Amino acid sequence: MITRRTALGSLGAVGAGMTFLPAASRADTRPANGKRRRLAIVTTEWRYRSHAWHMGERFLVGYPINGRWHRPPLDVVSAYVDQFPKNDLSRKRAAEFGFKIHPTIAEALRCGGDKLAVDAVLIIGEHGNYPRNKLGQKQYPRYEFFQQVAKVFQKEGRSLPIFNDKHLSWRWEHAREMVDTARKLKIPFLAGSSLPVTWRMPAFDMPYGAEVQEIVCVAMGGIDSYDFHALETIQCLAERRRGGETGVAWLQALRGDAVWKAMDTGSFAAGGWSPRLFEACLCRSQTLAQPESFSHRHPTPRQMRDWVKQPVAYRFEYSDGLKATMLLLNGLVGDFTVAAQLSKQDEPLSTLFYLPPTPNVTYSAALMSKAEETFLTGRPPYPVERTLLTTGLVAAGMQSLAEGQKQLRTPHLAVRYQAPREPTFART
Repeated sequence: MITRRTALGSLGAVGAGMTFLPAASRADTRPANGKRRRLAIVTTEWRYRSHAWHMGERFLVGYPINGRWHRPPLDVVSAYVDQFPKNDLSRKRAAEFGFKIHPTIAEALRCGGDKLAVDAVLIIGEHGNYPRNKLGQKQYPRYEFFQQVAKVFQKEGRSLPIFNDKHLSWRWEHAREMVDTARKLKIPFLAGSSLPVTWRMPAFDMPYGAEVQEIVCVAMGGIDSYDFHALETIQCLAERRRGGETGVAWLQALRGDAVWKAMDTGSFAAGGWSPRLFEACLCRSQTLAQPESFSHRHPTPRQMRDWVKQPVAYRFEYSDGLKATMLLLNGLVGDFTVAAQLSKQDEPLSTLFYLPPTPNVTYSAALMSKAEETFLTGRPPYPVERTLLTTGLVAAGMQSLAEGQKQLRTPHLAVRYQAPREPTFART
C-alpha cells in the first residue's frame, strides 16, 4: 500500500525545495508483441462537452494537428467511469469502439484479467457530482484515481505513463504525494491545462534565461477552475526565466471592491499590479467588452467596475522576487492574455492564448498530442512540477479568500525545476 509517509520518506518533500530536472524514464513502455499500444481511460463522467469527451475521444477517432488528421497508434481497450449522468456517452462509445467499462480501476487496468493489460493510463477527474469543502473547492477524486492506478503498478512491479487532466488535486498534500509517488515508482507523469500548449497570438515564448520583473494575466472564468488555467499561462512563461523555477514565497487573493482598490494603487509594490502590463493584456484580447455602440474604445475604469460584477485577483511573489498577478474579469474579457516586463526591454511582451471554439476545440487536441508523446516515449515533454506548483497556487488562493483575503506565506511552494528550452506550444 502506497502511503504519504512511505513516499515522502523515500524521496523527501517537494515543498522543502527539492530540485527536479528533466530525466529519461526507466519505465517499461513497450507494447506487447509489437502491436498497437493499449490505453485505459479513468474518468469521473463521460458526456457531451465533458473533458472525457474533449480528450478521451481523441484516442478513439483521432484529431487535427499540423494540417492533417492524426490517428494515434493507441487503442482504447478499457475504461473506468465513476458516474453515469442521464446524457452519458461512455456506454455508447464502448459499444461503438469495442472496449469494456469495468467496475473498478484495477479491473480496467487489467482488462478484467489478473495481469496488467494496458500500456498507458489517461486520468480525467473533471465534471460530475462531487462535494465542495468549506473553502469552496470541488473535491474531484483525481488523487484517489491516481493512487489506485499506482497501487496496481506497485503490485505488478511495472510502471506505465500517466496523463492527469488539469490540476493534481484540490488538496496540496495530495498533489505533492502524487508527484512523489510517481518519482518513487518511476512513472512517466504529465498533467495540466491545455492553455500552455495551444496557439499564441503572437506566437512568442519567454526568451529562455530572461530576467523577468513582473507578469500579469487577464482571464475569464471562476475560482477553483479557470484560475488554474490562468495560472498555468503565467507559469509556462515564468518557468523559462533566468535561474529556472524557484517556487512561490507568498500569495494574496482579492475579490470584489478590493480588486478595484488594488488596481487604483498603480503598482505591485503599492498592493496592485503594473498598469502597463494590464493594458497590454487588454490590447491582446479578442473579446474586450464595449458599450452598446461598439465604438472600439478602451474601457474606462468606471466601465470595468460596471461590467465586472465579481472580480478576482491573485497577487503572488516568487522566491527570486518575480511579481505576478492573475485577474479573473468576467464581463470585461472572455479569453486569456498575458503580459510580461523584462529587465532589459522597455516594451512589455504580451500574447493571447488562443482557444478555438466548440465543437472542435482543437486546443484539447494539442494537449492530447503531449499526452500521446508521453504514452509513446515514456518521456513527458515538460515537468509535472509546473502543474504541482499551479495546483498549490489554486489551493492557496482559495484559502486566502476564505480567510478574509489575507496574504499567506507559502514555504511549501518552494518547488524548483528547470523548464525545457524548446517551446512546447502549438505553432503550426
